[in-house]
Amino acid sequence: MITTDFVPGSPCWLDLGAPDVSAAADFYGAVLGWEFEPLEGSDGGFGLARSDGRAAAGIGLLTEQGARSAWMVYFFTPDVHETAASVLRAGGTVRVEPRDAEGWASVAQFSDPQGGQFAVWTPGRARGLEVADDPGALCWTELYTSDASAALAFYETVFGWQREDMPMPGGGGGTYTIVTPAGQPRERMHGGVLQVPPEQLALSRGVAAWHPVFTVSDCDAAAATVRTEGGEVLVGPADAPGIGRMAVCADGSGADFVLMTPAAVPAS
Repeated sequence: MITTDFVPGSPCWLDLGAPDVSAAADFYGAVLGWEFEPLEGSDGGFGLARSDGRAAAGIGLLTEQGARSAWMVYFFTPDVHETAASVLRAGGTVRVEPRDAEGWASVAQFSDPQGGQFAVWTPGRARGLEVADDPGALCWTELYTSDASAALAFYETVFGWQREDMPMPGGGGGTYTIVTPAGQPRERMHGGVLQVPPEQLALSRGVAAWHPVFTVSDCDAAAATVRTEGGEVLVGPADAPGIGRMAVCADGSGADFVLMTPAAVPAS
């Protein structure tokens, strides 16, 4: 599970680059119940999405020329410069050099060898996510890639992640690899890596991509809201035995994410 007790290699923040910040804030407010708080001095170009008053994500104006609207997942590191060097040694690319984000955090952005974009975060005044796993909050991260073996080798080099392979839920064949921060118990698993054919990476223009999974109380109702608010439900809602009910979605600008209502835990 994802927690706010961050350890190296664990997800600790996420933000969305959107062509229209106000429209994105309205969309996710309707779907996830977020309240948007514009950052003072940003002229509406960036703000915090809050769930019950706690920071759940950031939403900012997409400024990179030619980039698609997408969610960026940040992983905790005690040293962004050391992580940047590790990314280069492992064959990745530094997209945004390590920098101080006005005292809130030290950050950097990278691409893995298959093109999957991710970022790292060393806390400053802002620790990172203030809520996780609750309805309206991040509960999982997922990488779709055309070469899972190479991707896992890269992230193990950079973050030291532990891995565990399991059959794809539902008996449809294939392998899903669960990843956990180095030295942490299995219950601290925070994401999965899935190999898919290139044609299933159309949203990310054929390259690997990370996307967030958000907990919702009612997956079907939330998916219906995605549609009424101008987004698209790409897959589901459908049950994954033992995991929960899920829907793969895209917002009105094409940024993909997943909604999940976790399966009930059997009474002991």
